[in-house]
Amino acid sequence: MTTTTATATRTIVEAACRAIERSERPPPLRELAAAAGYSPSHFQRLFTAHVGISPSAYAAECRARRVREALAAGHSSVTDAAHAAGYGSSGRFYEQTDRVLGMRPTAYRARGDRETIRFAVAQCSLGAVLVAATDIGVCAIFLGDDPAPLVDDLQRRFVRAEIVGADASFEHHVSAVVGLIDRGERFDVPLDIRGTAFQRQVWEALRAVPAGSTISYAELAARIGRPSATRAVANACGANPLAVAVPCHRIVRVDGGLGGYRWGVDRKRELLDREQQR
Repeated sequence: MTTTTATATRTIVEAACRAIERSERPPPLRELAAAAGYSPSHFQRLFTAHVGISPSAYAAECRARRVREALAAGHSSVTDAAHAAGYGSSGRFYEQTDRVLGMRPTAYRARGDRETIRFAVAQCSLGAVLVAATDIGVCAIFLGDDPAPLVDDLQRRFVRAEIVGADASFEHHVSAVVGLIDRGERFDVPLDIRGTAFQRQVWEALRAVPAGSTISYAELAARIGRPSATRAVANACGANPLAVAVPCHRIVRVDGGLGGYRWGVDRKRELLDREQQR
């Protein structure tokens, strides 16, 4: 494919993405294909090759995002949010809540409402590390240079929860995280993993990648049975709230390049070097 052809195709696919995003109901494949000037089968192949998922899957992700945003904002009832996002009936939405939200709609909308989340910030060999936990388990492990942005990130993630500084009993959680980061020690602390069903599927697959090993985005997509969802896998890795415990630092580009890392590429390189040396 020439550069000109590739650019034209990308423009067509991006236009289709915008059309899907603007539509109250998922546009039929034949309409998207007709607007692009292709047959439905050919357009679907082009779209999937560029986006990583099919037009219908992209539309589903858009609908799911609109529901999540409406529920998180707290401005809509669950039924209103589902209808506004393009679900024909609330019954159909409730049948798909695990895939769309990863949890019950009321729990997602709560954003930590009536929960108490304890946290502490410590120093490790990679800089500042924030550890937070619910009554279920550790729900956040953030890395950075400055503690203040890490605390701000936690408050945004659980905007309705009561965020409190941890007491002395929380030291076990912090020590376990620092031991995992600095010395590769076994991590036996329970986790409270919150995300969509797809994100949790990606994160669980990452937890199965052994220390000292790496896997490409494409390989991970194939491993979870979604070989065309490479970009979606990358997005799930970028949304991972549990640094090191869910080892998204072990995922690399297909050419072996490090790719991105939410907590900084230098930290990713350091973690991989340590694990390979061990």
